[in-house]
Amino acid sequence: MQALTLRFKGRVQRVGFRRYILDLAQDLQIAGFVVNEKDGSVTVFAQGSEENLTQFVKRAQNPPPPAFVKEFSEQKAELDSSIKYFVIKPGELWEEMSEGFGAMQTIFVDYWGEFREFRQEFRDFRGEFKDFREEFKDFRGEFKDFREEFRDFRGEFKDFREEFKDYRQEFREFRQEFKDYREEFRDFAKRTDENFRFVLERYGEISEKLTTILNTLIEESKKTREMLEALGKELNETRNALAQALQMLSEAVGKMKSKGLG
Repeated sequence: MQALTLRFKGRVQRVGFRRYILDLAQDLQIAGFVVNEKDGSVTVFAQGSEENLTQFVKRAQNPPPPAFVKEFSEQKAELDSSIKYFVIKPGELWEEMSEGFGAMQTIFVDYWGEFREFRQEFRDFRGEFKDFREEFKDFRGEFKDFREEFRDFRGEFKDFREEFKDYRQEFREFRQEFKDYREEFRDFAKRTDENFRFVLERYGEISEKLTTILNTLIEESKKTREMLEALGKELNETRNALAQALQMLSEAVGKMKSKGLG
């Protein structure tokens, strides 16, 4: 445990600084007190663990607006075992009332300063708003033109809608016709498939018969060729025999003539 005496100068009275120190001390489990001094400064006595005191001192120097710490000092102090909690040591009644009203006045003055800045910004925005209002008037004229065009488009859309209804009816009729054609095509495909199947079966039978006939013709042609070859051979032999007989007959006639028998 350690103890410190802290002194804060700046904008630290009538701005809620003591309340901030009280809340901070209770949050960090710091015991002690805070009191306003006559010179406008604030004195704080704080005791607690070293780690918590370090955090307390660091955060006490950065209070929220409108409070502002301009100067800060700290001194080590002796522990006071009689102090168990952290409290605000109030001054006289009129001082505390002045503290409360002063805090409200300070906050009001700060807000009033900000409001003056916002008032100037508002004037600028008002000027811009006038420009926007003029532009809006121009846009309003254009909007009227667009509204007229929209009416024309709405009329055209009605016509397109009627045409679409007609096309939709035609499409329904076409779809029905397509269903009928599809059924006819299925029947035609079925019949064609059956016809092809029948042709294939008949083609198989005809192919077998043609193969048998072709084989028979080949065999008969072979026999015929052999017979023709034998006949040609016999004709050659007969022609040779006739030639020899004619030769012998010619020689016989010649002999008879030479003997005067002719």
